[in-house]
Amino acid sequence: MSAAEAPARAPSGPVSPLAGVAMALVGVFAFSALMVLLAYAPDLRGGDDGGAQALSKSAIGFAGIAEALRLSGEPVVVNRAALPAGRRGGLLVVTPTPSTSRKAIEGLSFDGPVLVVLPKWLAGRDPRRRGWVRKVAILDPAMFEPSSIAAKAGLQRRAGVTSPVLRAGSAPFAAGQAFDAGPVDSLQSLTAPGWVPVLADETGGTILARDPHRPFYILSDPDLLNTQGVGRIRTLATGLAILRALRADDGPVIFDVRLNGLGRERSVLRLLLEPPFLGVTLCLAVAAALAGIQALFRFGPVRRGGRAIPLGKTALVDNTAALVRLAGREHRLGGRYADLTADLAARGVGAPRGLGGEALAAFLDRLSARRRLPKPFSVLESEARLTPSAARLVGAAEELHRWRVELTGEADDAATPPPAGSAA
Repeated sequence: MSAAEAPARAPSGPVSPLAGVAMALVGVFAFSALMVLLAYAPDLRGGDDGGAQALSKSAIGFAGIAEALRLSGEPVVVNRAALPAGRRGGLLVVTPTPSTSRKAIEGLSFDGPVLVVLPKWLAGRDPRRRGWVRKVAILDPAMFEPSSIAAKAGLQRRAGVTSPVLRAGSAPFAAGQAFDAGPVDSLQSLTAPGWVPVLADETGGTILARDPHRPFYILSDPDLLNTQGVGRIRTLATGLAILRALRADDGPVIFDVRLNGLGRERSVLRLLLEPPFLGVTLCLAVAAALAGIQALFRFGPVRRGGRAIPLGKTALVDNTAALVRLAGREHRLGGRYADLTADLAARGVGAPRGLGGEALAAFLDRLSARRRLPKPFSVLESEARLTPSAARLVGAAEELHRWRVELTGEADDAATPPPAGSAA
């Protein structure tokens, strides 16, 4: 078979229809997955970043004391969202950074007891083990922000490793109650004036202090609660005793991590992906899918494009009518249509030849009266000639058409009145 005889093949595009559909589906899935990840990115962060917060299992983290509380039957919450207004039960434990101010802590809006555990260690991440840290140094007070709560605490440190004995000086502990803590490296105490000492070591350094006006506590040394501290049974017992004594009523111990950059804030994306607005989002997704399917698959016959300048009598009449309409002369066509109606009526009834003008109008009026038509021709002709607008011209033309049909006895569909904008 020669090349000329070979059947013509349909030209193929650069991408097959199946590949195009697959690419569209992959794009929609990838975009949807991206939106979901953007909405829930804070929830997907485990928080085990080696920092000094309750989700960290590192030496300076507080995940150990939280787990110890759970195992001992105490209710524990690691909070990443805004707390309900007016909550009082339980204990809010805050582990601020060197730049966190008291105003930021009070902005957490908790009306019950608050325990602030001051920072102490400067540590770096261990590149070999995820969640581990390497000891770098003890934080220098000069590294604290001037407005931070740690900078205003007047911190002091004892040299070397000591095993302090903490004695209670005021509520919520009984006077003289003692706690034998385990070994602590460079025990950190505070000397902030105006605070009420609650626990002090044997040298008189304040370890736990309280605001005299409200149950707002500061724990000077985090080694009494962090993982490296509670790894020793005596330090663990001391830490648990402190938390249980400060907890109000039967509320949970709440470890807040928002000030550590692990908060979960509300967003428009999360609102669209959670009830009750999830139903609206699903409806919009289904509507978009249906619109895509309708655009993808053709339905009905293909509409062929016409000529830019069509041919034939109909096109000529339409173009002429458009010119008349554009010139604003439609209402002046009433007299021409009345003359045309008179000629057609004269032919239909067999009027004498040579009649025209007023004589033909008088003949048609006499004939209309004889056949008892509602209006004579002269009245209809006058209304058509003197009409001021195209809208009224249509009504006058319809009346002339009905008059001619009734006069001649023609079928109503034998001739229809031309549109008001035609050149007839």
